[in-house]
Amino acid sequence: MPRPYQDYLGEILISSEQLQARIAELGAQISADYTGKDLLLVCILKGGVLFLTDLMRQITVPHAINFMAVSSYGAGSRESTGAVRILMDLETDIVGRNVLLVEDIIDSGHTLSYIERVLRARNPGSLRICALLDKAERREVDVKLDYIGFQIPNKFVFGYGLDLDEVYRNLPFIGVVKPGMVIEA
Repeated sequence: MPRPYQDYLGEILISSEQLQARIAELGAQISADYTGKDLLLVCILKGGVLFLTDLMRQITVPHAINFMAVSSYGAGSRESTGAVRILMDLETDIVGRNVLLVEDIIDSGHTLSYIERVLRARNPGSLRICALLDKAERREVDVKLDYIGFQIPNKFVFGYGLDLDEVYRNLPFIGVVKPGMVIEA
C-alpha cells in the first residue's frame, strides 16, 4: 500500500488555480491558431491525460482526439532508460491532418524526439507540440515546443497526471518530491 502523498511532497510547485489559468490561455491560443483547420489532438499516455482533458475543454474549435502510449522509463525509475518503445499506437491515419501532440512533461527530449520522428514519417499536414511542463535545463536532444504551459526547474515532480510509481496522478496540483525521498512501490 502506498504511503500518503504528503509523505513525499516537499512543496507545491504549481497550484490547481495556476494550472487551470494557464491551460485556459493555451486553449485560447490553440483555438486562434487552428481556426478553420482540421485539428487532431494526440495525447501521450498516461501522464498527458489530465492535461488533455482540461485543455480540450478550453479549445473552442472542433477537434478530434487520439492516443499513443510510449515508454522510456522502468518501473519506479526517475530516469529514462533511453530506449523508447511504442506501447499503443494511434488508431487513425494522420496523413494531411493538423496534429497537435499533447505531452505532460518534456525533460531530456529523447522520447519526444522519437515520437516526433515517427509521426512526421506518417505525413501529417502539420505537427506541433504542446507540453504542460518544460524542464529545459535537462534537455539532451533539441526539440521545438510550440506551446508551453510552464518552464520548471530540474526537480522530480508529481501530480496532475505525473506519477510516483503509477500513483498520485489524480492530484490537482504539481508537487515536488522531497529531496532524497525514496519512492516505495
